[in-house]
Amino acid sequence: MKIALCTDAWHPQVNGVVRTLATTVEHVAARGHEVMLVTPNQFFTFGLPGYREIRLAMLPRFRTRRMLRDFDPDIVHIATEGPIGWSARGWCKANRVPFTSAFHTRFPEYAAVRTGLSPDRFWPIMRRFHASSHAVLVSTPTLAAELAGQGLTQAVPWSRGIDASQFHTGHAPLEVLANLPRPIMLNVGRVAVEKNLDAFLSADVPGSKVVVGNGPDLAQLRARYPEAHFLGALSGTPLAQAYCSADVFVFPSRTDTFGLVMIEAMACGLPVAAYPVPGPIDVVGAGGLGPDGNLPQAVGVLDDNLAKAITGALACSRQAAAAHGSSYSWDHATDQFLHALGSAARTRTVSQAA
Repeated sequence: MKIALCTDAWHPQVNGVVRTLATTVEHVAARGHEVMLVTPNQFFTFGLPGYREIRLAMLPRFRTRRMLRDFDPDIVHIATEGPIGWSARGWCKANRVPFTSAFHTRFPEYAAVRTGLSPDRFWPIMRRFHASSHAVLVSTPTLAAELAGQGLTQAVPWSRGIDASQFHTGHAPLEVLANLPRPIMLNVGRVAVEKNLDAFLSADVPGSKVVVGNGPDLAQLRARYPEAHFLGALSGTPLAQAYCSADVFVFPSRTDTFGLVMIEAMACGLPVAAYPVPGPIDVVGAGGLGPDGNLPQAVGVLDDNLAKAITGALACSRQAAAAHGSSYSWDHATDQFLHALGSAARTRTVSQAA
């Protein structure tokens, strides 16, 4: 297939969406498909207000449409609901080219956190964007059900994976963490209001709290929680070492659609402490025994009291967590991605033949 992937999230952004897309492109290309990328790097950009680390394409409509016209894709996958996403959607509708989309981010909830408005104010935008999509790719059944409740019934599964060569239990400790008082509680991700890091950093539990990542709230949280350890962004082996150095992975977000860092942490032997919300429920399971409740040992604890979840997760099996985390495969996720796009591309072939 000739696949055009259009996204407002791309390098140098560091987040789960970018890692998912970049890894998927690599796996799809390795299977012989031709992929053209439309990303902010190909345009003049501006910083997202309040989050300048995220650069959005400025007036991308004409260039996006020209690139798509020249490439003549069999299928377009629109990963994000930003300026590039809307431009690609417009071209597909005007030229009767089928497209798939993805729901990576709970934009209504994120916008609500930042504006104080109800998420219901933002859902009409999401419904309009995704309504014409042949398939909306989602990471979990919970998210599919949520979209169905909003009138988007064409959700199809697209799970996530880990790089087993990178995320495993065999790493030496990260030197900066080696001598911290135990237990070491770790969080990895964007340092931003929607990640709810205050809940983690204010939790009344003994030990050392470590945050890996950058974001607009970094300076503020450093000042507010001087006893915590903020390491900035890590990737590759140092990130895996950080996972292996800790005793529990704390995931306080209530808005993530999946939480790629949770399965990376578990693959490195870290049990997870989180709230009982979508994302953690779909990965850890409401009872800590996986999403189907059939794991032999608990891999984490979900509780509305985060301190209680942390304490409980510290008693979970590192071996069970590692086995569960390493069961997530990018090959399987790529199979799902290509199946969804192939089904959409076939609708164009049938339409042209009719």
